[in-house]
Amino acid sequence: MNYQLIKSSGFEHTTKKLLKKNPLLADNIKETLIQLSQNPFDNKLKTHKLKGKFEGTWACSAGYDLRIIFRIVTIMDENTQKPAESILLDTIGTHDDVY
Repeated sequence: MNYQLIKSSGFEHTTKKLLKKNPLLADNIKETLIQLSQNPFDNKLKTHKLKGKFEGTWACSAGYDLRIIFRIVTIMDENTQKPAESILLDTIGTHDDVY
């Protein structure tokens, strides 16, 4: 099952800032997003549920110290008019930045 990725404005803004600072991260981010859309719980991503103020969200690794915070949401599929699970990308950054 492939998940549709929905990028929040915060995710897009932070990604642009990160890539401007370090363009070499682009390949890691792209690869992680592909894996995330195919299987958000792939062991390579080290996906884990968050607690506290991040209750209801998940985090995955996009490199050594890079994390993506996301939520699994249900939206209406425009083609089938049936509910479908999608991934809402909340933010991206180093461990210290996102937590």
